[in-house]
Amino acid sequence: MKSNRYGAWAGGPDPLAPPYDVRGAVDDVGAEVLDGGSLRDALRNLLRRGPGDRGGLDDLQARARRMRRDAMRRGQLDGAVTRAQQLLDQALAAEREELAGRDDDAARFNEAMLDNLPRSTARAVEELSDYQWASEEGRQRYQEILDGLRRDVVEQRFRGMRESLQDPAAQQAVAEMMRDLNALLAQHARGEDTTDQFAEFMRRHGDYFPEQPQTVDELVDALARRAAAGERLMRSLSPQQRDELASLMQQALGNGDLAREMGALTDNLRALRPDLGWDRRERMRGEEPLGYGEATGALEEIGDLDDLIDQLGQEHPGATLDDVDVEAVERALGRSAADDVRRLQELEREMRRQGWVTRTAEGLTLSPKALRRLGGTALRRVFADLTAGRRGTHDLRDAGAAGEVTGASRPWEYGDEQPLDVVRTLTRAVARGGAGVPVELSVDDFEVVETERRASAAVAVCVDLSYSMVAEGRWGPMKQTALALSHLVATRFPQDALQIIGFGRSAAPLSQAELAAVEPDYEQGTNLHDALRQAGRHLRKHPGAEPVVLVVTDGEPTAHVDDDGYPVFMWPPTRETIQATVQEVDRLTRYGATINLFMLGEDEGLKRFVDAVARRSGGRVFTPSSGDLGAYVVSDYIRARRGRRGARAA
Repeated sequence: MKSNRYGAWAGGPDPLAPPYDVRGAVDDVGAEVLDGGSLRDALRNLLRRGPGDRGGLDDLQARARRMRRDAMRRGQLDGAVTRAQQLLDQALAAEREELAGRDDDAARFNEAMLDNLPRSTARAVEELSDYQWASEEGRQRYQEILDGLRRDVVEQRFRGMRESLQDPAAQQAVAEMMRDLNALLAQHARGEDTTDQFAEFMRRHGDYFPEQPQTVDELVDALARRAAAGERLMRSLSPQQRDELASLMQQALGNGDLAREMGALTDNLRALRPDLGWDRRERMRGEEPLGYGEATGALEEIGDLDDLIDQLGQEHPGATLDDVDVEAVERALGRSAADDVRRLQELEREMRRQGWVTRTAEGLTLSPKALRRLGGTALRRVFADLTAGRRGTHDLRDAGAAGEVTGASRPWEYGDEQPLDVVRTLTRAVARGGAGVPVELSVDDFEVVETERRASAAVAVCVDLSYSMVAEGRWGPMKQTALALSHLVATRFPQDALQIIGFGRSAAPLSQAELAAVEPDYEQGTNLHDALRQAGRHLRKHPGAEPVVLVVTDGEPTAHVDDDGYPVFMWPPTRETIQATVQEVDRLTRYGATINLFMLGEDEGLKRFVDAVARRSGGRVFTPSSGDLGAYVVSDYIRARRGRRGARAA
């Protein structure tokens, strides 16, 4: 019998693994925020770098830029004029050779005429329009100037039509198609419903469009890109070259229906797609002269790459990955690049679907669900730095399911809301009934986890948002500390009332979302006075709770709020600023608040100030390093929430 062995997949990437790791992506964003990065930039960088080891928008944009540089080196744009000059020289050389072998007055007259042709290629071609060629080769070379340019121009606008211009009847058919096309575009520009007209147009003229567009907009997009490339070619030539090429094109298309409809088509397309850079100029480099079709093809490619680079840059307000044209990415960069964009789009959609991010007018932002995860990560980082054992208080015995676990258990009583102690419950059942399976439980076997109720606290954490916090590398630890404390209160001490207050030149409360996204205050000023005022308001809203104020700062107060409610900044600190700040300290002290200060840095003025505040309020001063800030603040919060009120009661 054949035997099979199963094991872990070892043949490369897991073929069944999803193309994205949503939680991992959220954690990457969180890590950057906790390290002091901007939330907006972190979300943007996730898509720019790509999740994990997959490429992001930056890689794709770099590839598009390299392709644009290569296209710019493809050759000289004046190749159409140069080719016309070469064909004219060949035609004239063949004609002179033929005339030299003839001995008659007509031959001498024609030679004189050729000798007096204008130096301008376009004007020479125009003067030779009625010339009777003696050389068949010369006549063919001359005819190729206009026929070839006509074919190139029409082929550039309508792919696959080069062979449709072999005779006047075919040219008339193309002109009729353009007439119908212009009528369709005129209706579309007026906002009329053109569904039926488009279907009829494609039924009659669909053979001219191998791309098989499905809507009028798709048809316009394709034609407008090519027409804009032709206009950019004209703008990119020197004035003399532009005049030469324009004159040659006019002669090639003639003065009939074809030229008239071609001009009308250009005007219609320009009106419908004015954003395609019709008047832009390019300075291409290279050795080889490019023909009309090659030059416009290169410029069309450059224009498409410019649009693609802009889409991948995501720089404009409200930019989303849905703005990226995946089909354009595939045309320019290949299937794998398009797959990378689709994966990023799917990652963004999946993050929104699972509730990790939300989209606002300013772009993506973390949802409350993601902020909870971010806070949990911050708290784990902080607790990883703590070396002390468990901290806690034991104010009251039975706190119900929301209380703090003490580690003990007791027999269940009617009305208990504490969680069951499963291990001890099963142990009692086995001791009573033996180690049989299944284990039979009775009411007397149940034990519940003993919990304690904690006295609630009203906590105000005042965090310095001044630019010096960023300059000295303290922004990340500050943000991590505040997020960790916010998460700790929400999960371990839900009965507590926490408010984060950020202060720079002025102060303002911060929600968890605002805290994650907060940017440094580039205005000068450290307005601790305003922060303590708002802390006092928060504490007084919770009169039955233990009042705790924690201050994290790296600079002495340099701003206060005047009697009219406006922030006033002065450096060095003025007597008015210090007095206003100390008055708020005294108010909080009289209210019974614990005020502890966490001083970052070695500023002597700050050191004198915080020492004076600590003596005045009975609080404490900590001088942690930036890396230890979280451990100090969280530890002190857990200790301080027991409060002096509790000590007095004891």
